[in-house]
Parts: sequence; C-alpha cells; structure tokens
Amino acid sequence: MKRPAVFLDRDGVLTVENLKITPPDKTEIFDYAKDCVDRIHQLGYLAIVVTNQEGVAKGIFSMDELTEANKRMTDATGVDDVFVCPHHPDGMVREYTCICDCRKPKPGLIMQAARKYDVDLDRSYMVGDRAGDILAGQNAGIRTVLVDSGYGKARLEQEAEADYYCSDLRDFVFNILTDQTGENK
Repeated sequence: MKRPAVFLDRDGVLTVENLKITPPDKTEIFDYAKDCVDRIHQLGYLAIVVTNQEGVAKGIFSMDELTEANKRMTDATGVDDVFVCPHHPDGMVREYTCICDCRKPKPGLIMQAARKYDVDLDRSYMVGDRAGDILAGQNAGIRTVLVDSGYGKARLEQEAEADYYCSDLRDFVFNILTDQTGENK
C-alpha cells in the first residue's frame, strides 16, 4: 500500500542554514527536528530528506564526510532516508561535475525516493527554504511548503510560489499537516 511522504530539504529545514557551503561536521540540527519527524511518522507519513550538496562537487568536503554527517542527522532526527545530489555543473571534482536529473529544482531525488518507498505522491509534500525546493516539488507534482527558517521568502533566488508558507518545520507539522490529516494536536 502506498504511503505519503514529507520530503524535507536538509539545510534550513532540519539543520541551520549557514548561508554558505559549510563542512558537514559544522552541521547544526534544529532542536525541534526530532519532534517534527516523530509527528510526521505519527501522522502516517514517511520523512525523507532530499538535498543538494554541491560542496562535494566543489571539493569543499568529501562524499564520505557528507555521508557521516547525514548519518548523524538521521540518527538524531529519525528520518527514514536521505537522498543526496552531490553534483554541480561548475564543480572541481570531476566525477561530480555534471548536469544531472537529481539536482533540485529537477525532481530526480523525489522520484528516486518515491520509487524506492512506493510513495503516494498525490498526498505528499515538499518542505524547503529555497526556490529550488519549491520548484522540485512542483516538478514532481506534489504540494509545496516554503519555510522561513533558512533562506525563506525574503531571500528566494528566483520566483517560486509555494502552496503553504510557514515560519519553520514546526509550524508546518503541528499546524498545517496535523490539520490536513484531521489528527488532534
């Protein structure tokens, strides 16, 4: 049976957005992230991270370092899985320097996760803090949520109109998502 998912960008949604590419060992997880993921699960959704990490292509950190940071985040928050795009067309690391179908705003990461977990896209959401996140969700045909806990509405890098605007992941999970499912808070 297909399950819906809440697809989550990493930086600015589950972790503090530093507004620049930072090494994975400097990743700071929001103190409310685990409670939000727990509530997503209680409401019957998968919690799946889909994240662009161009720092790998640009040689700022290695794929191994990124994998370790994502493992720490997964252990701390309880997300079901993490799908990463390490590519960038202007990279310096040859194997990751390319144009791909997984780099948001393309929907490749969402579609990979949907196939792996048999996700019901009609009932799913994409939560992010950048235009690329919103456009990726729209390109995958799912509802979109823009949060202000990272880049947010004030610093969108291009025009993107989300279905919902929230202050942070808590606002979405404990208000909109809870209301949509008809569950008590």
